This record gives sequence, C-alpha cells and structure tokens, in this order.
Amino acid sequence: MFRSSLFKKPILLSLTQRSFHSSIPLQWKLRQETTNLPHPELLDRITRLLILNRPQSLHNLTFKYSDHLTDSLLRRLRLHPSACLSFFHLATQNSHYRPHSLSYSILLHILTHARLFPEATTVLRQLMDLHCTNNYRAYAVCNHVFSVYKEFGFCSGVFDMLMKAFAERGMTKHALYVFDEMSRIGRVPGLRSCSFLLGKLVQKGEGRVAVMVFDQIVGTGIVPDVYMCSIVVNAHCQVGRVDVAMEVLEKMVKEGLEPNVVTYNGLVNGYVGRGDFEGVERVLRLMSERGVSRNVVTCTMLMRGYCKKGKMDEAEKLLREVEEDELLVVDERVYGVLVDGYCQMGRMEDAVRIRDEMLRVGLKVNMVICNTLIKGYCKLGQVCEAERVFVGMVDWNLKPDCYSYNTLLDGYCREGKVSKAFMLCEEMLGDGITPTVVTYNTVIKGLVDVGSYDDALHLWHLMVERGVTPNEISCCTMLDCFFKMGDSDRAMMLWKEILGRGFTKSTVAFNTMISGLCKMGKLMEAGAVFDRMKELGLSPDEITYRTLSDGYCKNGNVQEAFQIKGVMERQAMSASIEMYNSLIDGLFKIRKLNDVTDLLVEMQTRGLSPNVVTYGTLISGWCDEQKLDKAFHLYFEMIERGFTPNVVVCSKIVSSLYRDDRISEATVILDKMLDFDILAVHNKCSDKLVKNDLTLEAQKIADSLDKSDICNSLSNNIVYNIAIDGLCKSGKLDEARSVLSVLMSRGFLPDNFTYCTLIHACSVSGNVDEAFKLRDEMLEKGLIPNITIYNALINGLCKLGNIDRAQRLFYKLYQKGLVPNAVTYNILIGCYCRIGDLDKASRLREKMTEEGISTRIIP
Repeated sequence: MFRSSLFKKPILLSLTQRSFHSSIPLQWKLRQETTNLPHPELLDRITRLLILNRPQSLHNLTFKYSDHLTDSLLRRLRLHPSACLSFFHLATQNSHYRPHSLSYSILLHILTHARLFPEATTVLRQLMDLHCTNNYRAYAVCNHVFSVYKEFGFCSGVFDMLMKAFAERGMTKHALYVFDEMSRIGRVPGLRSCSFLLGKLVQKGEGRVAVMVFDQIVGTGIVPDVYMCSIVVNAHCQVGRVDVAMEVLEKMVKEGLEPNVVTYNGLVNGYVGRGDFEGVERVLRLMSERGVSRNVVTCTMLMRGYCKKGKMDEAEKLLREVEEDELLVVDERVYGVLVDGYCQMGRMEDAVRIRDEMLRVGLKVNMVICNTLIKGYCKLGQVCEAERVFVGMVDWNLKPDCYSYNTLLDGYCREGKVSKAFMLCEEMLGDGITPTVVTYNTVIKGLVDVGSYDDALHLWHLMVERGVTPNEISCCTMLDCFFKMGDSDRAMMLWKEILGRGFTKSTVAFNTMISGLCKMGKLMEAGAVFDRMKELGLSPDEITYRTLSDGYCKNGNVQEAFQIKGVMERQAMSASIEMYNSLIDGLFKIRKLNDVTDLLVEMQTRGLSPNVVTYGTLISGWCDEQKLDKAFHLYFEMIERGFTPNVVVCSKIVSSLYRDDRISEATVILDKMLDFDILAVHNKCSDKLVKNDLTLEAQKIADSLDKSDICNSLSNNIVYNIAIDGLCKSGKLDEARSVLSVLMSRGFLPDNFTYCTLIHACSVSGNVDEAFKLRDEMLEKGLIPNITIYNALINGLCKLGNIDRAQRLFYKLYQKGLVPNAVTYNILIGCYCRIGDLDKASRLREKMTEEGISTRIIP
C-alpha cells in the first residue's frame, strides 16, 4: 500500500503542472517547422523514424504524400523491407493519395529481394487490380518493373511472379511480353512459371502459340519436365498435329522422362478429336506395354469419341467395363457424356434411362446433365418434355442457371411460342438471373422468325437501354429483320454501326448483309459490301461466294455469277453443289441450254453428284422448255439413285403433262406419287399439287387414286382430301364436287377436312349460299363444323358486304360451343374498317384484349 502511494501524483499537481515537451505553443512551433522542412531533410527524418520502427510518429509531421516522396523513400529504404511496407501502408490509407504503378514496382522488387513472398504477392495483386485495367496501363506496369530491375539489380524472381499473374488473369499477351523482355536482358524464367504459361495458352485454345513458346523455352536452356511435355503434347493435339505429339512423347522416353497417364490422355484426346480410333488403340497399347493404367478421364474421352461418331453401343459397352473395374470410380461426368451422346442422336428415351441408372447407383443429377436433357428435347421440338426437366430441377436441389433459361427460350422460339418465351423471361428475372446478350439474341431471333418485326425492334431497343451491349449475332439478327421488313435503309444504317463497332473480324456480318441485299435485288450494293470486305483484309468464305453467285443468278446476271465462281476457284476453294444448282437455275432463266449440259459434265469431273435440288431444278427447267422427255429421263434417274421425288418435282411434271393434254401419263405420275407416299408426307404442301390448268375428268382422277395400294392404308382418306384440295385451289370447284361425288359412290366418307376445303373454296369464290348448304350437309352427317369452317363462312359474308349476317353468325358461335380466335376477330375488324365503322372495329379489338387474344394482325 505504502509502495504504491509513492508513485501517485497529487491530484492538484497533476492538474496544474504541465510537461515542457507537451506545451501547446511548442507543438504548434514543431509542426510549423516540419511543414517548412527542405525535401532532403524531410526524407532524412521520415527515414530515421521508419528504420526505428516508429511509423506512428509520422503523424506528428506535416507533409503531403506524392509519387516523388514515395519513390524517393522506397529507394532510400530498399534494404529495409519492413520500413518500406510500413510507409506504403500509410500512403495507401491516405484518402487524397494513391501510389503510382512505379511505386508498386519498386516495393515489389524490394519484397521479392527480401524473400517476403506472401507480402510481395499481395502487393502484386493490388498492382494488377489498380493499374492493369487496360492494355496500355498493363504494358506500362511491365516497363516499370523492368526499369526498376535495371536500377536495383535485384533478383529476377519478380518477373516469374509477374508472368504468372498475367497468365492467371488470361492476359497471355502481356505474360508473353514479360517472357520476351526477360530474354532481352539475359534472364531465364523458372520452369514452373513457363509450364504455367504454356498451360494457360493451351487452356485458351492458343495451342499454336504454345508450341512456339515451348521452342523458345528450350532454346533458353530450360530442360522440360514431364508436366511441361504433357502440356506440349496437348498443344500439338489441339492444332491437329497428333502425329507430332506422338513424336514428342517418344522423345520424352528417349531422354529418360516417363510419360504419365496425363500425357497419354492428351494423345487419346487428340486422336478422338479427329475420329482416328486406330490411333487411340495404338496409344492404349503403349500405355499397357509401359505399365500406365488408364483412368476415368481416359475412359471418358473414349466414350466421348464413340458418341461423336454415333457409336452409342460401343460407348455404353465401355461404361459397363468401367463399372466392373474396381480400380475406377464412375462419376457424374462419365454418365453425363453418355447422356449427351444420346441427346445428340435424338434418342431421348436412352438418355433418360442412363440418367435414371445414375440415380440408382447413388449419384446425383448435376446442372450439366439437366441442361443437356433440356437441349436434347428442344432440339427435337419436344418443348413440353424440356419444360418437365426444367421444372423438375428443384427435385434435385438444383436451380436453373442462365444456360437453362436460354436453352428453353430457344426451344420456345424455334416452335414459334414467343408468348411463352416472354413469360419465361419474366420468370428468369424473378429468379434473380439477369438476361445476357444470348437471352436477348434468342428471343429477338424468335420474333423475327415468326414475323413479329416490330416486337423484335422494340426488344432490341430495350436491350440497349438496359445496358446490354449487342454483339455480332445481335446485329446480324437485326440486319435479317430489316431485310425481311424490306427496309434496306435501316439495314444500311445498322451496317454502318456494325462497321463502327468493329464486328468485321468474321464473315458472318458480311454474309448476312450480302444475302439480304441480294434478296432485295440490290446487287450493286451487295458487290460494294463484298469489295469492302476484301479492303478490310477479311477473306470471303465459301458462303460469301455462293450467296453472291446465287443473287446474280436470281436476278438474271449469270455471267457475273460465273465470274464470282472463277474468283472463288482462284482462291483454291471448290464450288459446292449448292452453287452449281444456282448456276443451273440461272442458265435456264436466260435459256442457255447447252451451257447447262456443259455445267453438268463439269460437276461430274469434279466428283460432285446431283442432289434432290439439282434434279428438281433440272426437271423444272426442262418442263418449262417443254422438253418432257429429258424431264422424264431425269425423273427416273433420280429414282434409280435412291432419291424420292418430292411434291414440287412431281407436280411440275404433272402440270406439264396436263398442259400437253397427256392425261394418262399424268395419271401414272400421280400413281407414283402415291407409291412414294409423297402426298401423305407433304400434306401441308398440297397447294402445290394442282395449281395449273387441270383438265382431268373426275372419273379418271378417281380411277388413278383408287389404283394405288397406299391409298387404303392412309387414315382419314388423306389422298382423296389432297386431290380435292388441289382442285379447289386451282379454281376447279365444279371438278372438285364431281370428284367428291364419284368417290362417295365408291364408299368415300367425307370428313371435316373435306368439307372445310369445299366451304372455303365456295366462300372465296363468292358462292356463300353453297357454302352454307355444305355446312348443313355436314350437320346432317353428324360432323361438327369447327372454328375454321365458320371463319370461312364469316369471311364469305364479309366479302359480299353482308356484315350484319356475319355479325349475327359471330355472336352465335358461343351458342355452338365455339370460341372465336384471332382470325375470326381480324376478319370482322377488317370488314368494319373497310366500311368506315371504326367504333365497332375498336370495340372488337378491346373485346379481343379482354379475351386474352393477341391483337397482332394474322398475315
């Protein structure tokens, strides 16, 4: 107690006495003096405080942080790394100052020299984050690091760190710059740094560069290890030089290096990539002879190769072998490869079977497998099944990602279900997933494909407003949209923007532009785009030449088309069968028939065989020239070669025979058409069957139809209906009724399709009373007219100006259990607009909206 009291100051004394050093006037005087310190003296004072490990005392000094001060102190303290770190920490904490990249470079050298690698790594990361935000600044950092090395002469380990940091961030060009600069100053990078750089180059798909860098590495005297050689093997395989990769492996063995399973897997992947399974077998034999066991990765690569070739039985057999091998553990990736293979082949039942098998062995379905199944179903047009997988992902504790949404969106758009695509987009936003440019591209393309050009344009503007930058695909889709709208002016405006954005590195944009201009008949503009393409140093591809040639042919400038073909061939590109088909069509248009024969001979000498389009073009051309013997010869030739004549080919011949009054021969062709099941397959194309001046008598038509064996096997009397439909569409309504009468006498029972065809034909021809009689006849036979039939009746009444009766029939639809669709509304709205009754038209449009029916005009 006594002892402690000795050290206590009296309270009064502590309040009244003040230390000489803590007096306020003196502290103010010291700050004033330090403010006016000359730069050398200030440096000396800060240096002493930092060396004495008193960085907090710097707060008593008044000075401004600057690059000059920082760099000067770091140079003075370069042998005192802790002092440097202390000052740099204070500098970075200052709110009014950020050290320059040179300051970071100096500190990086100091820390590396002191072997304070964790601290150096932290400083390097900060340097990269703050000062390598673009190419210019990144190269400036490189130059600063090298200039400090030349000044200090410290160890070159900092270059390895910098090279690796650039490579990690995918900035391989800058990493290579560091590599090259090191060789210029006589420094050699480390083996691990070089291997890391090579690995990143291969990972980025720059195998060719990796091979060249490897040669430089060896040239500096670095001896490669197994890891580096394995990367080089992969690099050669990536660029298709698998044989060279094999030579690298054999050289490894000669030099005493033992290739491991990773090395051999690189070779296996290379041979699988080019479909060379004999090469794969050679590698597997080498592995066995040298005691290297294959692993799951080896087997997965083999399975992927089998799947790529469509050899699914071999792929599944390999899976069974892997399952039986106790040393190999089958994971989700192995099953995923097989699921993907079956999806690619369209064998979705087998894909689901493999997925279920995977679940039975205790493995979980992952995101990749779900996305693969969604894509497989969408590819087949089975969007409902894709939806089930999408919704079912929650059962496996998976949340759909951006790829899942984009794939399903693409499926909806391909099927024309754009409204569902928009609903899915809203769901996507609700799940917190931001639509990417791929999302917008998918929906915009879907809108363009269904003809909703205004909606596509609106979505394009919305995408830009939301800060999503259009890419080359976006721009090309909108170019296609403008051309389909017939708006070449806006297409040209967008084209200028595309050139300004620099989307000129591939041929996609140029080909889209050339194709659109050619379809609009603007050949001069298309030629100008073609010339611009070459000016920018971009080589036209086969599609470019083919598109331009086809444009010239369609516009009758066949000579120019042949010149394009000549230019293409001088570029060592062979004309495709598609280009020859266009040229043949063009020659027929200008009636240079001898040249057609010469072109066919040229095709044959070049090893090109005619396809269905070639035969169709030739048959159509000779029919137009009334040389039916040649057309018949080609017709039977294509059958002998295994091609099935389509409806267009056969109808062209039949039309020509009708024109020449060769009815019996036309009947034979009709029989053949039925034998080939063309009419059944191409039910939707029946309008092309009989569009010319038909003069067949009803009895002969009925006879020709009855003779076909296939007619009895087709459900719903498809063949009869198509024949009747063809007559109706050719304006031969009386003949159609006559044929129907004959067929009914032979047991044919008309169905809804039959009556729909006849009612529509009557309404179009203005014979509405006959159309209503047919409707009543349907009801008597127990057939229920559908909304399509009533649309035809309402349309017929509107055309006759009988709007009141049309309106009464419209409101009776609900009593008949039918719901008007968009076509029904648009027929009436159009009629009201024509007679100037805009109020009723407006009310109908409002009613459409209330009923949830799209107000978009149906073309």
